[in-house]
Parts: sequence; C-alpha cells; structure tokens
Amino acid sequence: MRFGILLGVILFVNFKVTAQYTDQINSNRPGESIGAFSVGTGVVQFETGTEYRKYKHKGYNNSEASAGVGFLSLRWGFLKEELELTYEGSYLLGKLKSKLIEPNPVYDQKGFLRNFIGIKYLVYDPFKNGQEINVFSWDANNKFRLRDLIPAVSVTVGANFNLDEETKLAPYDDLFNLIHRPILYQNLGDRGAVEPFLSYRGTVATQSHFFGTWVFVTNFSYNRIASDFPEFSYILTLTHTFSPKWSVYMETQGVSGDVYVDQILRTGAAFLFTDDIQIEGTVGINTKDSPSLFSINAGVSYRLDFHKDNRNPKDAKESNKVLKKELKDQEKQFRKAEKAQKKARRRARRN
Repeated sequence: MRFGILLGVILFVNFKVTAQYTDQINSNRPGESIGAFSVGTGVVQFETGTEYRKYKHKGYNNSEASAGVGFLSLRWGFLKEELELTYEGSYLLGKLKSKLIEPNPVYDQKGFLRNFIGIKYLVYDPFKNGQEINVFSWDANNKFRLRDLIPAVSVTVGANFNLDEETKLAPYDDLFNLIHRPILYQNLGDRGAVEPFLSYRGTVATQSHFFGTWVFVTNFSYNRIASDFPEFSYILTLTHTFSPKWSVYMETQGVSGDVYVDQILRTGAAFLFTDDIQIEGTVGINTKDSPSLFSINAGVSYRLDFHKDNRNPKDAKESNKVLKKELKDQEKQFRKAEKAQKKARRRARRN
C-alpha cells in the first residue's frame, strides 16, 4: 500500500511538470464536477454512460417520473496544454405519470437535457514548476503543507444549444413542466416555461491535492445566461485514491434558480482498468420532495492518446523504470527494518 501511494505521488508530480498530460487517463467522472486540468494536447477523450432516475413530486400529489439518461462528454486538448475543447450532452427517455386526475395520465418523455460546447483554459497552476519529492520518505510526501491549500484554477465558457426548443420536455431541468400549476386542470399536457435555443454558461473550477491521495474540486457556475431564468450552481467533490487502481468520492451539488432549486448528494467509485480506460459507478439522492430524486449510473471513460512529449520517449520510459525499481528497493528495506524492530522489541520484553 505504501509503495502504491508513493508511486502515485511520484507520477502525480511528473504529471504536473508536464502541465496537463498524465500517463493515465484524467477523467471528470465519476460525478458531475469538472477538474481544473485539461486532458493534454493531442488527447481525445470520451466519457460516457447511462443513468436511471426516479422522481416523485409532493407538490403534484406525488406524481412520478422515471427515466433512463444517456450522457456523453467529448474532450480534446489542442494548441497548448492549458486549452481544452469540450462537448457535454445528455439524452432522456422515460415516462411522466400525473396523479393530479383520475385515471392517471402517462406522458412519454424523450429528448435532450443538455447540449453544451465550451472551451476550458487553465488560468493558474501551482505545480507548474514541479514539486520536490523525497523518494525515501513516505511521511514527507504525504504530510499536509500550507501550499497544498493553493488550488489550480481554470475557467470554462461556452454555449447551451436547446435542440428541442419547441417541444423540450424539461426546460430548466423541470421534468414536471407538462403538469405545471394546473388551473382547473385545463393546462395539463401544455407547456410551462420555455427555454430559448441559445444560452450561455461560465464555470470557475478549482482543484487542490492533499496528503498525496486526496483531491478536492470545486465548481461555481452561472448557467443559462441570456435566458428568462438564469441560475447559479456549485459542486464540491472530494476524491480519495486508496490503491493504484481504485478511488472513491463524495459530492454535493447545489442549484438555485427561479424554476429549479435543488441540493443533490452523490457518492461512488472508479476503477482504472487500463491507463486509457476508467470504469465508474455512482448513486445519488437529493434533499427535498418537490421533487425527490434517486439516481444510479454506470459509465466508462476512454481516451485516444496522441500526445507528444517534449522528452525523448525512450529516456522517459527508462527513467520511470529506474524510479520504480528504486521505490521497490526502498520498500523492501523499510519492511526489513520493521521486522528487525519487532524482533528487537520481542527480545526486550523477554529480558
């Protein structure tokens, strides 16, 4: 375990020296937040999956909505290490059951929930010039340092495209829009709020690293700018890597707008299948009943790596081999020293 964590610290620092690119896939999944760092130049990355959602709205006599959601994110690092072009999309297919009248009408729901195209730029990288690492001390590399409080900062700006402007099923993320505020039930099945074809979003993301195996990400977004109902949201994500292959996370997301207000909690895990493939799963709930939400999803991230390092690839490969060997030798020496100390303590107790 100590070897795996120490190796992760070394690889992390190596990644920072080269600004954005990592030897292993750098995914925004699991969770909804986006990290401060891009995928690196020459990298095309796909982050996709499916999610089941169940809603129940107390304000509409416990009317229910259930749906499957497919999501896709495309990320491309281009021109320079700090830049990334991003597409985020999600498509919903489900049913809305109204309990406002008898018999309960059921409405089919299908359409895009999100179509966003944006550009992310890394404004500040506290590790741009690298970080000193003591390859002989696990404690030295994993203790808390005040400079760890300084996060990397990026800005993402882009546009939302409402491809179903005339028939969008959930404008402003309101899946109960079809049964909005009934007046003598005359407007059941009619539309409530209408979302425009084009609006804008800006996001500030920060990313901090603690104790070698913890990552804290924050997102602050102003969304649907230039629409009738702009909204503010934030996401706080804490991730812990407890082995070279496994990580877990916890996340909270707050949304505040005139149409939709919510507080969502998520947790899940990710498994590094290969250096270019990550598998993940998440469950989520919210904290209100208008509507309540339960969700569960599974996804996979995959990258096409055409990144060209300024270093000689053979030299970098050999350097990594030497480093790994030194770490293994140091781990063996550490274990031998631990055994010797235990034997000495046992002898002391006998005497």
